[in-house]
Amino acid sequence: MANADEKPDPGDLPQFRTAFEPRHGEALEMAPGVLRVVAPNPSPFTFHGTNSYIVGEKRLAVIDPGPMDEAHLEALLAAIGGREVSDIFITHTHADHSPLTDALVARTGARTHGFGPHRAARELALGEVNPLDASADNDFDPDNALSDGDLVEGDGWALRALHTPGHTQNHLAFGLEGTDWLFPGDHVMAWATSIVAPPDGSMSHYMASLQHLMNQPQSRYLPGHGGRLENAHKFMRALRTHRKMREGAVLEQVRSGTETIPEMVAVIYATTDKRLHGAAGLSVLAHLEDLVERGKVLCEGQPQLESHYFPA
Repeated sequence: MANADEKPDPGDLPQFRTAFEPRHGEALEMAPGVLRVVAPNPSPFTFHGTNSYIVGEKRLAVIDPGPMDEAHLEALLAAIGGREVSDIFITHTHADHSPLTDALVARTGARTHGFGPHRAARELALGEVNPLDASADNDFDPDNALSDGDLVEGDGWALRALHTPGHTQNHLAFGLEGTDWLFPGDHVMAWATSIVAPPDGSMSHYMASLQHLMNQPQSRYLPGHGGRLENAHKFMRALRTHRKMREGAVLEQVRSGTETIPEMVAVIYATTDKRLHGAAGLSVLAHLEDLVERGKVLCEGQPQLESHYFPA
C-alpha cells in the first residue's frame, strides 16, 4: 500500500455503474460458453442478487451456486438443461455464495473446489466478538482444496485459481484460461467497492490481492454481483486510489482528535445510507488495523471496533 500521506487525484476514482437488469431466474449469455443466473436475494450488500455462472457447453462447471434458495436451484438446473455438471467452484464462503452447493451436488454429483473452509484473517482479540459470524457459511469444505495458481481443466474449459484474500481469507478468483475473462467473486465489482471487514477481511491483504489480479492477463470481469466489467485493470487502479483516499480520510480524522470509529463513520460516511454504517465501521477498522501495523496510528491494545485511536 502506498504512503498514507500521498494525495491521490480524485479524477482517478472509479466510475461505479449501477444500471443493471438482473432478470432473476433467467440464464443469460455473458461470454462464449458462459451463462449467468442471478439469485433472487437483493439487499444493500448483494445489490440485485448473487451471480451464479455456468461455464462450458456439454460437461459444465458452476461458479458460486449461491444462497440456499429452492427457486434459484431450479433456475440453475433449468439452465443446465440435463447436461452433466462435473465441477462446482466457490469463490468464498459467504452465505450468499456457497450454501446451495450441497443441494446442487445432490442433483448433479459434481466435485467441489475452493480454497478451504471459512476462517478469519486473524485471531479474535480477547473479548472481541466477530460481527460477521451470521454471514459466514461454516459448513462448506471442498472436495479439492485449491492453492494460488492451481489449474482445473474440464471439457472445453480450464479455470485457474487465484488466491485473493481481503474480502474473506479464503477468497479465490478464477481466470478462464485462453480467454480475456475472469471471475473475481466479490473482490472487484462494477457497482460498488467490496466490503473489507475484520476479522474476516484484511485491508493489507485486499490491496495486495488487487495487485495480484492486475498482474493477470485477463481484463474483462464477470463479478459476483452486478454487471460485467470491461477494462478491469484501469478500474482496479481507480479502486486502489479510492482506498488510498479513504485511508487518508481516516488518518485525517485521527490527527484531528477523533478517537472512536463511530465518530469517524459519522463524518466520513455522512452521505451514506445509515443501514450501511455498520459495514462502514468495519471498513474503517480495516484501515485502522493497517495504519496501526504500519506505525501511522496508535491504539491501546489490538485494534477493535470499540478501541480508541491516536496520532502516531
